[in-house]
Amino acid sequence: MLYQIYETQRAMMEPFVDFAKATSKVLANTKSPFGQNPMVQRISAGYDLMYRLGKDYVKPAFGIQTVEVNGVAVSINERTEVNKPFCDLIRFKRFTDDVETLTHLKGQPAVLIVAPLSGHYATLLRDTVATMLKDHKVYITDWKNARTVPLSEGEFHLDDYVNYVQEFIRHVQAKYGNCHVMSVCQPTVPVLAAVSLMATRGETTPLSMTMMGGPIDARLAPTAVNDLAVNKPHSWFVNNVIYKVPANFPGAGRMVYPGFMQHAGFVAMNPQNHRNSHFDYFNDLIKGDNSSTEAHRKFYDEYNAVLDMDANYYLETIDVVFQDFKLVKGTWDVKNVDGKLERVKPADITTSALLTVEGELDDISGSGQTHAAHKLCSGIAANAREHFEAKGAGHYGIFSGRRWREQVYPEVKAFITAHHVAPKAAVKAAAPAVAAPAVVTALAAPVAQAAVANASVAQATIKALAKVTPKAPVKPSKVVAKPAPKVVSKPLIVEKPQSKVKTTWVAAPKK
Repeated sequence: MLYQIYETQRAMMEPFVDFAKATSKVLANTKSPFGQNPMVQRISAGYDLMYRLGKDYVKPAFGIQTVEVNGVAVSINERTEVNKPFCDLIRFKRFTDDVETLTHLKGQPAVLIVAPLSGHYATLLRDTVATMLKDHKVYITDWKNARTVPLSEGEFHLDDYVNYVQEFIRHVQAKYGNCHVMSVCQPTVPVLAAVSLMATRGETTPLSMTMMGGPIDARLAPTAVNDLAVNKPHSWFVNNVIYKVPANFPGAGRMVYPGFMQHAGFVAMNPQNHRNSHFDYFNDLIKGDNSSTEAHRKFYDEYNAVLDMDANYYLETIDVVFQDFKLVKGTWDVKNVDGKLERVKPADITTSALLTVEGELDDISGSGQTHAAHKLCSGIAANAREHFEAKGAGHYGIFSGRRWREQVYPEVKAFITAHHVAPKAAVKAAAPAVAAPAVVTALAAPVAQAAVANASVAQATIKALAKVTPKAPVKPSKVVAKPAPKVVSKPLIVEKPQSKVKTTWVAAPKK
């Protein structure tokens, strides 16, 4: 009933919130007769603060329109490439008409950023994305509010999260040959599981993994978040934080951990800081400090926008990560898309480099919790593993703000660059081609056309076809071959009919 009570209260408060907003604007207008009152600024600021505290915060937009690359403004187009019931894979496509800049952009690494599903929307990583876009092709997981997902879409479990990540990695790999993956906070655990399972199956794993401020081993330097999870039994979470979505939402009837409860938990961790922040906002409104007030609004528009999480996913995360520590104990089994259980073995990862990042003052994921990934990933060579601690940075400072841009990002960029491998297709395209004769039957005409575009593939295909003996072989009466020039742009084709069968002679490029 708590969810229904909260929604009823919010609906009842909405007219008063709208009134507070309108009144604040009227009083703040210097051309209004009310604006001449010496106390009007304080009254207007009070109504504005009332509006901010009572309004309903919706999902913000990323709003990244352009980024600057080597002094050139590059346009950003945000698009959804993969649509799943509980998550979208968003790509930030970059556009420019500057030829030199375009060539530079094409050679940059592709990075999949896995955003946390822990209360806030993926837009919390807006600064992360905007900074990464200068030097990388960027994708991000955009998790959906569970209350907007109809019951017909089924449940969402921690195993589904792991399977989603694997699917997204394969999608980016299919486009660029390979990719790099970055996880921030909560997803460090499922991302490590996803890459581990891919390695165990023998799949191609990302070139590098960057893990930032996550609870890989939540037993180390426990924080208030860890203490709550450890001190309360599973039944307490079921009985106290899980509620049914009310009827006025598409996901009506779904059992969730409501966003408004998560927000209350966030504020309860540092109530004095939030109280001071709102009081400062009130004073800045009175003083007319537009810069400070706008910064406050931007932060809390993001911070106060929260989403519901499916109850199954949330409760399983509590069990696996914070109570049973299954990842570090080596007892975690994940159900794949075929319903088969697979054991998570991080030691099987051998071809992905690993960078862990922690904040010196992180009060969400304690010191050493993310670094624990190095011990688990013992199959990765020592020279392909690095750790970085951001001095003076709290949890948010390692992926947003000045410390992220000045301390952390240069390390992340250098690490990805050091472990990036150019796609094979680009290497082949750069190799000069020299013509040489070869035989291809008319049946293989499509293959011969493909050979023109890729010399090395054509050689292999032609050799294979040459070994195949047709059922009714017809020997050519004469072989026609012209001497090939040193460099050719098109193959030389000479056809000579014999009976009803054509034999095609191709002077194909050779290495």
